[in-house]
Amino acid sequence: MDGYTKTRPEAPRGFFEAEAAGLRWLADAGGARVAAVHDVAPGRISLERIVPSPPTADAAARFGRDLAVTHAAGASRFGSPPDGWDGPMFIGRRELPRVEADTWGAFYAEGRVLPFLDAAVANRHLRTDEADLVREACTRIGSGAFDDGSRPARIHGDLWAGNLLFDARGAVLIDPAAHGGHPETDLAMLALFGAPHLDLIVAGYQEVAELRQGWRDRVPLHQLHPLAVHAAGHGRAYGVELAEAARAVLALAAA
Repeated sequence: MDGYTKTRPEAPRGFFEAEAAGLRWLADAGGARVAAVHDVAPGRISLERIVPSPPTADAAARFGRDLAVTHAAGASRFGSPPDGWDGPMFIGRRELPRVEADTWGAFYAEGRVLPFLDAAVANRHLRTDEADLVREACTRIGSGAFDDGSRPARIHGDLWAGNLLFDARGAVLIDPAAHGGHPETDLAMLALFGAPHLDLIVAGYQEVAELRQGWRDRVPLHQLHPLAVHAAGHGRAYGVELAEAARAVLALAAA
């Protein structure tokens, strides 16, 4: 089989195994294509080799349709890990807390935004007053201000442009932080980090699953998570963006 192997001998327990579980769970949805897992063991994972090709408009629209199918496959709860996986969860190299809830807001605030604030402040990437602003936004989120009755979607969870590849066959996903979440979170992360042909991805998505009214206004809400993760370890600029997103969320909650 044509593949390649990633190794990281110092990786924490379950690091690559979690990646494999996420890829297989997403593949089981029968929607968006993911890189096939050939083998996995502590400290290494062998995957299908993807030979990059320029992203085309047709491939982007098709990916949008396929992503909607993946999301529709669902998950047992908000925050739930891939089926059959009971080990740790990660986004990039950071471990994710295992927080599950019956409502999206409670899960998102406690499990995806708040856990990264202390590190962001300690690293001087987020001021304490800005952290208080984010916590205030999380209080509104956790209280259900943005809950819409949607059931948990099967999301990639780390869907920035670098984890969306294109080859001669079309789009393919890699490196997930897969869990039960809100579908708008994946789309907001694509917007944050500049996915190619994003308008066509969204248009294709809406051919299969129409997004709720006002979804564009909620983009900052769903970007709180990736911004918090990046503010924890990747610089002051992300702390500034995180605080701006929190302000937008509070304004939206008050509208």
